[in-house]
Amino acid sequence: MLLYDGFTALDAVGPYEVLCRVPGLRVTMVAREAGPVRTDTGELSLVADRAMRDVHRADVLLVPGGGDRGVTAMLGDATVHEWIRRVHRRSVWTTSVCTGSLILGAAGLLRGLPATTYWAARPYLEKVGATYKPGRFVEAGKIITAAGVSAGIDMGLHLAARLSGTKVAEAMQLAVEYDPDPPYDTGSPEKADAETEALALKLIADAAV
Repeated sequence: MLLYDGFTALDAVGPYEVLCRVPGLRVTMVAREAGPVRTDTGELSLVADRAMRDVHRADVLLVPGGGDRGVTAMLGDATVHEWIRRVHRRSVWTTSVCTGSLILGAAGLLRGLPATTYWAARPYLEKVGATYKPGRFVEAGKIITAAGVSAGIDMGLHLAARLSGTKVAEAMQLAVEYDPDPPYDTGSPEKADAETEALALKLIADAAV
């Protein structure tokens, strides 16, 4: 999992909680430099175990999304793009959560492919050569993109099935008690009104550093 300053915590932690317990998998956090990496709110850090320069291949690459500041920086980071392309060449699966798909796109991996992303970022997929496709996650060849934040758990379960079989994925869904029954039905822009959309974006912006 690639961490960078300004990533969104659940984008990484959601799939981590599923994948870290799949038999035979070892999840490693990677960043430009090893050490703590701050999330988009600036109030939480995850620790990268290894620096990018020390990681040359992985069976699975996962790129989380982030706040505007973090993603904007990653969209223009040629060093990160080259590292993503290098790992992707030998990966079994290359994946993203939320606006992480825009980072994959900026690295040139989504040209001509269907993909998904965070609802407010859908128009930007076209700018990186992808075609937006609805869904909690979208599989295109060996690339899987997940929609916003919590959709990373759905993708993690799908990936667990791809790597270790349906029974393991079903058991992991129970292990993390992933049985969504939200108190409100506003979890996508198709279900929310314009006022709720505006407030959602304001709450995210106000919490960002």
